[in-house]
Amino acid sequence: MAAKNKKNKPFNVVIVGQSGRLQYEAVLFAVSLRHADPDFQGRLFVAEPKPGPNWPDDPRIKMNDAIDLLDAYDAEILPFKSRHFGAKYPNGNKIEALKALPEGEPFIFFDTDTLVTGKLSEVPFDFDRPCASLRREGTWPKPELYGPDYGEIWGALYDKFGLDITPTIDESEPEGFWKRYMYFNAGWFFYSCPRKFGERYLEYALEIRANPPKEIVGQELYPWLDQITLPLVIHSFGGARQTIPDGLLDGSVTCHYRVFPLLYAREADRVVDVLETITAPNKIKRVLKNYEPLKKMVFQRKGHKVRALFDREHLPLREQMIRNQIKKANLWMR
Repeated sequence: MAAKNKKNKPFNVVIVGQSGRLQYEAVLFAVSLRHADPDFQGRLFVAEPKPGPNWPDDPRIKMNDAIDLLDAYDAEILPFKSRHFGAKYPNGNKIEALKALPEGEPFIFFDTDTLVTGKLSEVPFDFDRPCASLRREGTWPKPELYGPDYGEIWGALYDKFGLDITPTIDESEPEGFWKRYMYFNAGWFFYSCPRKFGERYLEYALEIRANPPKEIVGQELYPWLDQITLPLVIHSFGGARQTIPDGLLDGSVTCHYRVFPLLYAREADRVVDVLETITAPNKIKRVLKNYEPLKKMVFQRKGHKVRALFDREHLPLREQMIRNQIKKANLWMR
C-alpha cells in the first residue's frame, strides 16, 4: 500500500545513493523516515547510477552493511543510467534518475543530505502543482554591473522555452533583487509523474547547457544548472513558488542539513535530537561510524563544540560566514 497525503493520493519518495558519502546519508535518510513516520507505507527508492562511460569508477554502493541496512528499512535500490551527466556533474543524478521511477505515480525527490523529522505522509501535497525548496540564497545569477540584470537573464530563459515569466514574479520584492524571480534550492521537489517531469527537466537542462541565451553567456552554469532549470520546469507544469503550507518541508517535517557541521551550527534542538537518537543503535552506529564526519560530529560529540560557537537566535546572515567560523575553529569536515 502506498503512502497517502491528506488529499488521499499515493506517492513515492526518491533519493540518490552511491559509493562514498551518499551511501551513509542514504542510510540516515531511510532510518529517519521510518523513525519519524512509522505509519508511512510508501515506497522509498534509492536511485543508484549504473557504471558507464560517464563514471570513471564504479559509482554503485560498495558497502554491503549499508545495503543490508537500506533493505532492513524498506528502501528499494533503483538502478539508472547516467547518459548525459555522471561524474562531471553529479547534480544531474536527480534529473536522470526520475526516468527510472514508476510512470504516472506521484513522487517527491529529496537530496540525500536530508533528515525526516515529522510525518511526511501527512503533508498536503498538491502533486498537480509542483514546487520546490525555498531554503536558498541568491547564488545564481550574478549580474554584471552594466547588465544584463536579473529580469533580462531570467526573462531570456523563460522566452527560450516559450514560457511567460509574468506569473512567476513576486511583485512584493523590489526591482533588481534576486528574490523577485522564482529560484529554488533543488533539495526537494515533487510532481504527479516522474517520467514527464524528468523528461522535461533533462530537455531544458541540456538545451541551456548546449545553447544558452546570450544573456547568460558569462554566467557560471556549474554547479547551478539543476537550480537554473528547476523553476522553468515547475512553471511549465503549472506549479508555483509555493503550493504547500509553509513550515513543513524545511521545517517541522524535513531538514536539509547539507553537511553535519552546518546541522550542529544552525538547526533546532529537535533536529539534533533526531540525529543522535536514530544513530544510537549499535547496528546503525556500526555502519555510520565508517564515515568520518559522522564519527567525529555525532559519535565523538564534536558537533556540540560546533553548536557552542553559535547563537541560533542570531546566526550570521550568510552561510559562508557560518562556514568560515567553523573552519576557524578547525571543526569543518565533509
